[in-house]
Amino acid sequence: MSGELQSQHHWQGVLDSALDAVGHTPLIKLQKIARAEGLKCNLMGKCEFFSAGGSVKDRIAKRMVEEAEKEGRLIPGESIVIEPTSGNTGIGLALACAIKGYKCIITLPAKMSLEKEVMLRSLGAEIVRTPTEAAWDSDESHIGIAKKLQKSIKGGIILDQYSNPNNPLAHYYGTYEEITYALRTSDLPRKDISLLVAGAGTGGTITGIARAIRNYESKLVNGDAASHGRTIVLAVDPEGSILGGGEPGNYEVEGIGYDFFPEVLDPKPPVVDKWIKTDDEEAFAATKRLIREEGLFVGGSSGSALSGALRFLKSEDGKSIAADPNANVVVILPDGVRNYISKPWFLETSKRPVNEDIDEKEDLHSTIKGIIGRELNDVASVLKQSENQGKALENGD
Repeated sequence: MSGELQSQHHWQGVLDSALDAVGHTPLIKLQKIARAEGLKCNLMGKCEFFSAGGSVKDRIAKRMVEEAEKEGRLIPGESIVIEPTSGNTGIGLALACAIKGYKCIITLPAKMSLEKEVMLRSLGAEIVRTPTEAAWDSDESHIGIAKKLQKSIKGGIILDQYSNPNNPLAHYYGTYEEITYALRTSDLPRKDISLLVAGAGTGGTITGIARAIRNYESKLVNGDAASHGRTIVLAVDPEGSILGGGEPGNYEVEGIGYDFFPEVLDPKPPVVDKWIKTDDEEAFAATKRLIREEGLFVGGSSGSALSGALRFLKSEDGKSIAADPNANVVVILPDGVRNYISKPWFLETSKRPVNEDIDEKEDLHSTIKGIIGRELNDVASVLKQSENQGKALENGD
């Protein structure tokens, strides 16, 4: 692995293109949530929305394109990149293609957000929507349509995130190194990872990072092994996906879970220790907490990862980590809320929490309402009042 370790973990000087701004994302403490949940451990989020294209998938898109160029599979001026995706890999590939000059076609299930489609189109990609309910091996699925297009379009090439080894390798060499660099250069008492938590879609992220962890652990000897301890790797899967068990079904969270097992996913020990299932409600609630309490503008799959982490840390298996002030818990937060701002789960305004120790009259919302004499968002009454004042002035009142 040492031959491919990244020499820098932050941006230096002037970058040649947006591709140089892929990755190098911060590891940020989730202190307010940890405190509210009674956790003593160091709860941290690896915030992938800071990457150039806005998600963890930028990493695999960049690597798949660059490796395909080295192998001669991608030829400038001839090749057309075609990819079935839930959106974020498509954005990463469209970004790379825009910079490198390749045409790009993305096949996208219908449930994926309008924002993803808009971003893809703005990068010059052609979009083909497919039925959300189509099974992965159906001719009408996003995978089936991509294969059909590839057979019929000259120069068409599917880089195939589901089977491409460069998917997990992007995280083996990149994401893992960034996490360990952040820990090594921190003031935390320990520098190891006690618990790694990530959602699984293709499985590339959790497989790549976990394999790098296991490779490092295998080289530890004597005192080093004792001081490091073994990292628990926890995979989070939505209800309705089969990756972590259960029957296939529908769910709203985007980017994680499938009705088949991608080739790049290594789902069993010693790579992945445990799986935990989450539902849409808890995922979206956790997403809103990350935004509101930690100021991190993450998407729904980040909420899935956080809710899974919290559930595990409160379980019998995880309580010793939760109670250890020296334990480091790393949660992968895959993308930002930019791609979901029109989704009902984000637009729905939940009842504002009111501190039970504060009288309703002292609540800030109520205070403002009392000062201005109306509901804060009641624009109609303001316009009506302005209209009446204008008429009064015209009449000389």
